[in-house]
Parts: sequence; C-alpha cells; structure tokens
Amino acid sequence: MGNRVYYGEYTLKHWLDLILKKNIVLPEYQRYFVWDENRVKTLIETFNRNQFVPPITIGAYTKGNTVQNLIIDGQQRLTSLLLACLNIFPDKTKYAKLVENYANENDDITDDEDMPYDNLLEWRFSVLTEKGSTLDDIRDKILEGNYKSLGLTLTEDFLKTHYLGFCYLVPETSVNNSQKKFYSSVFRNINIQGEPLQPVESRQSLYFLDESLIDFFEPSFGKEVLLDAKKYGGVGRMDFVRYMSLLTQYHITSRFSSVAYGYRFKMEKYYEEYIYSVVGEVPSDKFGSFETLFPHKDFTTEMNRLTTYIDQLDLKGIYSSIINMDMYFMGLIYHVVILKHNLIINNVEGFRRNVQSKIDEYKKDKYHSRNPAALKHLKARMESSINIYNRYISR
Repeated sequence: MGNRVYYGEYTLKHWLDLILKKNIVLPEYQRYFVWDENRVKTLIETFNRNQFVPPITIGAYTKGNTVQNLIIDGQQRLTSLLLACLNIFPDKTKYAKLVENYANENDDITDDEDMPYDNLLEWRFSVLTEKGSTLDDIRDKILEGNYKSLGLTLTEDFLKTHYLGFCYLVPETSVNNSQKKFYSSVFRNINIQGEPLQPVESRQSLYFLDESLIDFFEPSFGKEVLLDAKKYGGVGRMDFVRYMSLLTQYHITSRFSSVAYGYRFKMEKYYEEYIYSVVGEVPSDKFGSFETLFPHKDFTTEMNRLTTYIDQLDLKGIYSSIINMDMYFMGLIYHVVILKHNLIINNVEGFRRNVQSKIDEYKKDKYHSRNPAALKHLKARMESSINIYNRYISR
C-alpha cells in the first residue's frame, strides 16, 4: 500500500490528554526543549487570536507487539502547551544555584538520581509526565524554585474550543530497521518552525537507526565534558562522533593528510558517512568495519576505560576552546578506544604541563587561533595529541 499520511485536527484539550496519558512520545534523538518563555506566551496568543499554527507530525512506530505514536515534529509546540496549562516554565538560572547549593551541602552526591530537582539543562516534557497523569499530580510533585510562573491561565473552555492540526504518518512496513530509516529521513527533512536544527542536532536523528549504539555516539561522560560555544548561546557537550570519525580514518590509512580529505567545507557530511558506516547502513572503505574495531558492536570495555582515564586526568569540565579540548582528547581516545592501549600517567601535573605547552604554542599562532576548525590545524592538533600520549603507553 505504500507509506500513508492522514490529516486532521484535535482540540488543545485532546492534545493535552494525549501528552498526559503518554499516548504520544518523543523519540530519543529529539532535541531538548529550547523555546524561551516569550515564545510560549506568543504561541498561546496565536491560538487566542485564531491564527495559523503549523500542524504536528506524528508517526506510527511498531515496536514488538505495541504501536508507539512518535512526535516527529512539534515537540516545542506541545511542550509549550503543557507548560502553559501548568502555568510554569523551567527556571534554569535558579536551577544552577539550587544545584550548586545542594552539592555543597551534600558531599556524597554522585549522580543525577541523587539530585531532587529536575535536570533543566537536559529537559523534555517527559520530566513532567513522569510525575503523574494529571495536571494536579504534576503540580504537587514540583519542588519550589525549580520552575517559575508564566503568568498564564488557560481555562477548560479555551482548551476545548481551540484546535491544532496534525498529519499522521504510517510507514508501509513494520520492520524495525525500515521504520527507523523512514523516520530518520522524515525528521531530517523537516525544518522545525522558526528554530532550525543545528548540524549536530540534525545528525542525532541518525543515531535512531541503531538504538543500541546511542551510548556510543553520545557517551554519558559527554554531559560533563563541555565546550564553551558562545555562538550557539551557551555550552555544548563533547562531539564524540567528530573524534571517532577522524581518528578511525587515520587508523585505517596511517596518514594524517588523508583524514577528511575533500571534506573541507562539508564536515557534517563526513560525520554522517561515519555514522552510516557504524550502524551498518553504508559500508565504508574510509572508516572500515565497526565490528572489526568492536566485535559484536560491544564497546563497553573501551568506553569504561576511557571514562576511568578521564576521571584520573581530571578532564571533565568546560573547555574555553576547541584547541584545548582536542589536545586533551584526540590522543586519549585514539590510544584507549581505537588502539586499546593502557596508559601509565603517574605525574598528572607533568602530563598537563606537556599538553598545555602545546596548546599555548597553537594559540600564539594567529592563523591557528583565528581558525582552529581549519582542517590543517585540526590535523596538527591530532598529530600532536597522539604523540604526547605516545609517551605514556604501558609497554
């Protein structure tokens, strides 16, 4: 029958019920909620004036014996509706202070589960729907100070008399991999209303092609290894795919000059090709076989060892420049994850001085410091970092 598409509209009340009852869910690759409170208020005012609001795209996804309704496009609008109904908005400024104060008072805090407050830095509406299936249930479980008031009051009559359209996608197949390809393609072809995806965000939809590899593409330590990316309005987590693609090709060719050759102005395409090769979608001579590097696609041992070295060397934190981050992580990832070497670094301070000396050298080079993303500079950092770590291999 081919892929089918159905169109219609629901009242805002019905959309709210779907969210609260978890009848519609967000795929793992979806970005976090990024709208600010003014955009939430503008959306409600748009409904109030009976103006056009782009429809929501929902996709039927068969998983085992159940069918999930995935939100392919419309997370920001639906999350805004839920927040408006609750009359709350995540207060990230106050949250940062709450976390700092709580950590200072509780030295034994070890992970996110020990923190009583909702993580507002990686926030989706599921944070709220996990608290309960009604608005009152959710309100009762919200800690004071985690959210602020929007100053909105949405009545039952408003929700029942205003509508939001939808298109509902049904793939022609329920075969798992075929569905994933279909929705990954759909997601990447959609331009989110007024909020274009950053390249890394768009790339994340490809991770959905093999859910067992999500922890490889976005390892947990990446939440604590951050880059100060002012042009994107804040900090961003380490791009592990970037490192693995570059280092894997170098491992295959043994030549720095061949790394990303011909991709000078299309590096995102390069990273995508690596992801396709990893999930087994498109074999690649450039990157070789992922299963040769990680038999049965089991990367657990290498990632655990990498995390251990990151802790030993105290490498978690916010890096002010990609130059700094690359110098610490290029060689570490290459030796530990790809070559599976053990490292012996007894004098951590001496090691850090060696790395910092090379960082200072690159930053004094005005051409390197002005354009660190240039391939020739990136390859220089790669070579230098690998050579520094060569000194610490357990022979």
